[in-house]
Amino acid sequence: MWIRLFRPDASLVWRDPEVKRRLGWYRSVMLDETPAKFMIVKSIKAVDGLKELREEKLWNLHEELHEEAEELFKQYYESGVDYEKLKPVQPSYLDLKIELARRILRRCRFCEWRCGVDRLSGMRGVCKLGEKAYVASFFHHYGEEAPLIGTDKQGGSGTIFFVSCNFHCVFCQNWDISHPRGKLEDAGVEVNAKTLAAIAKKLRADGAANINYVGGEPTPNLHVIIESLRYLDVNVPILWNSNMYMSGESMNLLKDLVDIWLPDFKYWSNECARRLSNVRGRLGYREVVTRNHLIAARHGDMIIRHLVLPNHLECDTKPILKWISENLKDRVLVNIMGQYRPDHLVLENPERYRDVSRRPRSDEMHEAYSYADELGIVYRPVS
Repeated sequence: MWIRLFRPDASLVWRDPEVKRRLGWYRSVMLDETPAKFMIVKSIKAVDGLKELREEKLWNLHEELHEEAEELFKQYYESGVDYEKLKPVQPSYLDLKIELARRILRRCRFCEWRCGVDRLSGMRGVCKLGEKAYVASFFHHYGEEAPLIGTDKQGGSGTIFFVSCNFHCVFCQNWDISHPRGKLEDAGVEVNAKTLAAIAKKLRADGAANINYVGGEPTPNLHVIIESLRYLDVNVPILWNSNMYMSGESMNLLKDLVDIWLPDFKYWSNECARRLSNVRGRLGYREVVTRNHLIAARHGDMIIRHLVLPNHLECDTKPILKWISENLKDRVLVNIMGQYRPDHLVLENPERYRDVSRRPRSDEMHEAYSYADELGIVYRPVS
């Protein structure tokens, strides 16, 4: 009833045939008609002795089991949930992913900064995290896009906010958890895999339509998130809410676990990414994010978020929309967001960041929407 009154679009959005088509897998899992990918992955048998195998051998095995998972996803989507067949096995394809994530953590390359530090021994890279993960808050979020809120019988997006981020956006509205002024540890509560699974299970039990990993940025916490799925024993869609600057290795680990992707596409210009988000990894922002959007769209449903920045229509907004129209137009929904406001370092030093020191004007938003219409992008149901 609450959702019907305050977010009627959460139910009405599913009357749109394009939304139902483009988010078909996610909707089916949300309604418990199809098992979430992580549940299927846990039922796929790996080989014994994973810890003794060389990393190259683990990745070869991962590719083999990925093919098996793809076939099972298709079968379950057509036939529905069969919990007898979904019984977890040991060791499973998920256990293989957990082992690979631990290997990556020893020379961290979860994102394209590829810091290479041994986080298992306490070393820290750009994200300033060691082995431990910290959660700032978790709750039922009713402000997300309409398809993510659920139905009349569900209660918002089950959002888990992680501390830390691998970006340093000068306008960040969550800077207090992304890059707190004090210690990272003071911005949240330490969680292990079992605790994180218990949080997710509680959110779903209380009606969450999905489990929404966000931050900050979830990517530096990938090892804990993946391991938590070993202990999560309820069917719920996994949502990855990210800046999408993940490494190819991280994308390979995630592509069989994520039911719906909620990626940011902030910039087209690598120079804008460097200046406004300090993205200075080994690969440019645009090269990484376009690659990862293509991978994600092949392996799950997707709502792309683009935050319109003032004075950035020509260098960022229009080229991004053009790229989406040429590569993903028939497969994704796009949220063209007008919520930008100056915050964090921009608010402290507006002269230094003059181009983004105001909100986008109504004429700028109208131009962005008109261009999306011209390109045939489906954005209205989620914008």
